Amino acid sequence: MKIRPGVELAALTDVGCVRENNEDSYGYWEPEDDASFAALGRLVIVADGMGGHEGGQIASRIAVDLATETYIASAEPDPQKRLLNALDNAHRRIQQQARENPALSAMGTTFTAFALVDARLYFVHVGDSRLCLLREGKLRALTRDHTLIARLIENGVIRPEEAENHPQKHVLTSALGVADDIEIDSSPEPVPIQSHDVLLICTDGLWGQMNSIEMEQVLASQSPANACHALVQLAKSRGGPDNITLQIVRIV
Repeated sequence: MKIRPGVELAALTDVGCVRENNEDSYGYWEPEDDASFAALGRLVIVADGMGGHEGGQIASRIAVDLATETYIASAEPDPQKRLLNALDNAHRRIQQQARENPALSAMGTTFTAFALVDARLYFVHVGDSRLCLLREGKLRALTRDHTLIARLIENGVIRPEEAENHPQKHVLTSALGVADDIEIDSSPEPVPIQSHDVLLICTDGLWGQMNSIEMEQVLASQSPANACHALVQLAKSRGGPDNITLQIVRIV
């Protein structure tokens, strides 16, 4: 796919050092005609599937493919509403597939997507993949993790430093396809994007193996393509216990 000027984009996925299958999926889309590009911008998605034998792979692929189709076909003029419709359609389709195939009954997926329209960022998010913004050398998460640990920290039950070794640190409280009701994180207003900003969207197989300072240093000092490879290698050097997937968009 030809990518229009205005960004540098790179993506990478890796099975990691422990898993046999890669249950992550990712996608990028932008329209070919100028009028659609002005209205819909660029769509970037990462999904981290779960559910045993092939289920996670199927769930994450459905999420990426159907969400992209929905975003493109929606009649909504607002990109944020298009993203929400895309998420909802993906959630319902995964549930339908699970009902029709008992072998897939446990499948689900995280889902993090953003649309970059002109200099405005819209996003939707479920699960513990992350969307982060690097600006002037500082990295901050725009999404919040839908995990039991995040909830315990928010409620003051445990301290952040206790989370690293907590036995339930990977327990999700929301994911597509699992329960009827899902907790959705989204941008109430579009986030203004500036020149030289860097957007990182990734699964927990990446961010779970390093701290934000390490990520900042790589993102600030390397091109998106080189940063993808450097971050994946860093995650694998720490054991790579999970699949690793990321996309990096630098505003130029």
